[in-house]
Amino acid sequence: MQSSARRTTRIAPPPPAPEVSPPWSIVAVDPEGEGLATVHRWMNEPHVAERWGQDWPLAEWAAEIAAQMKADHCRPWLVRLDGVPVAYVEIYRVAADIIADACPVDDGDLGMHIAIGVRHRTGKGLGTRVLHTVALGLFAADPTCRRVLGDPEAGHAAARRAFSAAGFALLDEVDLPHKRAAIMAFHHPAGEP
Repeated sequence: MQSSARRTTRIAPPPPAPEVSPPWSIVAVDPEGEGLATVHRWMNEPHVAERWGQDWPLAEWAAEIAAQMKADHCRPWLVRLDGVPVAYVEIYRVAADIIADACPVDDGDLGMHIAIGVRHRTGKGLGTRVLHTVALGLFAADPTCRRVLGDPEAGHAAARRAFSAAGFALLDEVDLPHKRAAIMAFHHPAGEP
């Protein structure tokens, strides 16, 4: 069922942890754990801060992660490759997100925000691999999910290339309150149920 407006009530359980296989692993970011320090450090890296605009103090990131964990629509994760953290992702229920105010979405759609925190790891295909792995992991974890959406800045050419190379297709460009976004979708490989 498609929705054209964001839901204000709980529509589903919180988004699941993507089911991934070695060499990949996914761990929840805890507002009091070591993952918090990693996210804080990465968000304060100039290449991430420029796009995310969340180069906040540690206490503010702790509050943000705690708020995400209390709410139903978004969950923060660290993606690891061979045990080493390589990306921060936020997985969210699109129908409960601001994107649903800008374009039609399905109740089962999941969304993903991504940050590669270590600068020397960018531009080498890692983002593409993370996006593809996490999207497939979301389909495995949630049988109601038929597509995974991303919303990079419309003018962020490198992010759009990474999403495209990972199998996401451009659906539309929309104006959100904080940016012009390219809405990109990765459709379930098995198609519709």
